[in-house]
Amino acid sequence: MTEATHRATGIRGIARCAVLAVLALIAACAGNDEREETLISNITTAYETAQESVRNQNYRRAIQIFETLQARFPFSDLSKQIQLELMYAYYKSNKPEQAIDAADQFMRENPTHERYDYALYIKALSYFENRPGLLERWFNRDVANRPPRDAALSFSLLKRLVDRYPASPYAADAEQRMVYLKNRLAAYENSVARFYLRQGAYVAALNRAQNALIEYNGSDSGRESLDIIVAAYEGLGMSELAADARRVRSANFPNDS
Repeated sequence: MTEATHRATGIRGIARCAVLAVLALIAACAGNDEREETLISNITTAYETAQESVRNQNYRRAIQIFETLQARFPFSDLSKQIQLELMYAYYKSNKPEQAIDAADQFMRENPTHERYDYALYIKALSYFENRPGLLERWFNRDVANRPPRDAALSFSLLKRLVDRYPASPYAADAEQRMVYLKNRLAAYENSVARFYLRQGAYVAALNRAQNALIEYNGSDSGRESLDIIVAAYEGLGMSELAADARRVRSANFPNDS
């Protein structure tokens, strides 16, 4: 999500709430090293302060204010916008569980809301996994060998977004992320299939490679999946099926035969 989009959305939210009466709010904000009491004159001023905190990447402060507003004014005209802002702040502050919970609550309570696609997008991003973990970086282990964990969930959510909201401003980014996740998931399936192949578990290897080929069709691992299928059929003594798989490989990857 671009900052411009985020800012424009917030401005629209403030405009809708211009008719709100001034509401007094006293919020106690707890810090790691100190506690401070902040007098917030009204809901609009508090909302603007939280947005400024987001722009300054002070997500902890923004979360404190948004959570306070959400708790004290759950039925205000601004409450839905606050939910959207809060899930974004959770996501940006590396709190994926809270972001997912907030997105789930919003989608459950507002199934026809015009920003439903945004909540779906934030949930998908919270599951998204695009970098190797610390141990992989230290030991140069291939990320494909690590179980994808939430990658499949992220992929399914992004696919749902693209299929249901093709005109969404987040659809293009979702499609790009799906390409990465498709390659990630297919590579892992092939990694497991290779393991089974080395163990002589040819049926298991065949099943995983076929799953990679079918479920993640068009991934960068297609050639490898077909190689595994050929090897698995050969290991099972099914020479005709192995020959068929070779022909499919040659037809799809003529330069690699």
